[in-house]
Parts: sequence; C-alpha cells; structure tokens
Amino acid sequence: MKKLVVYLIRHGKTKANENHLYCGKSDIELSKKGIEELEEFKKKIKYPKCEILFSSGAKRANETLEILYPGKKYEKINEFWEYDFGDFEMKSYDMLKENEEYIKWITDNEGKVSCPNGESKIEYRKRIKNTFNMFIKKCFTENRNEAILVCHGGTIGTILEIFYDDSKNFYEHQPTCGRGYKINLEQINQKGIFPHRKQRKMAM
Repeated sequence: MKKLVVYLIRHGKTKANENHLYCGKSDIELSKKGIEELEEFKKKIKYPKCEILFSSGAKRANETLEILYPGKKYEKINEFWEYDFGDFEMKSYDMLKENEEYIKWITDNEGKVSCPNGESKIEYRKRIKNTFNMFIKKCFTENRNEAILVCHGGTIGTILEIFYDDSKNFYEHQPTCGRGYKINLEQINQKGIFPHRKQRKMAM
C-alpha cells in the first residue's frame, strides 16, 4: 500500500491579514511584518525538508516558499488559489456589514450564495476537492513519498474539512500564517481514494 506525507503550509502575513480584509484572488505580496515573521519562524520551527515543492501560484504563497526554501524549484498549481470573494475583495466586515448581498452570503448555511462576481462556498469546495484529488493522484503516480504545498488558510481549512474532519468547519482548521499541518495519506485502491486520517500541527 502506497503512503504519502503532505505538508500544508499557509503563506506569511499580508497587509490584508493585518487589516482583516477579505483577500482571495487579489495577488498581493507579503507585508514587511509577514517577511520578518517568516524569518523568525525559520529559527524556531523545524520546517520539513522535501525536494517536491508546490505553490498555489499566488504571489504571497510564492514569496513564502522562496523564504522558507531559498533556491528550491517549485511547481505552481493555480487551482489551489484562495476563495474568490468577487466584489468583497479587499474589504472588511465593517465595510460590508450593511450590504444586503454580503448579509445573504455570510448567513447562507448551505453555501449556495456567491459573492457578487465571485464564488459560492459550494463552488469553492468543489474546486479544492477536485484539485486535491488530482494533486494526490499525481504524487502517487510519480511515486512521491513526501510533498510540500504552500497555499492559503481557506484552502488548507477546506482540505481538512472535506478529507479529515467535517465536524469542524474550515475556519476552525485554518492554521496561522507561516504554519500548517502534516498529513499522512494511504492509497487504498487504484483510483487513489486515500485518506489515512491523521494530521498534526507543525510544532513551534
């Protein structure tokens, strides 16, 4: 039975994180504080060593990977990009709390309501689920034992909610910036249906 270890690491802080703004498709860079934090984390956290590196392709994810793994080549999988907040991009709760479309979206428990010009939660979950399945099958097909994916809090939270523990919502699974999870997977049939349901936070 094939086994695979995947490390899911959230990108470092951006100005959007610091100011509590919705940031999905906006391709912003790390903040000065975010860069400094990652440099400090490198001194405290034993980040995994791995030759197979992936990024969501967002600037903030690429920059994080290049700080944590300088000089290493990596592959971009754009479908792992964060949730598309559409017209709510780069806006805060306080900016939107009286917007009727925003209220419909945040009170939608079924995930069917889309952000204007953005995604619904159902669409986002489907994108992440399909992409993660593709990613895992790729790793198994190429006989990889380990892989690192630097992406987004929403992406990591959604992966864990779908494949690990749906008793928590994706917000509860999200790691803080610069940190993440180690997950162990097993291929249990030829289609790559895997999960070996173990995960742990990367220790400081």
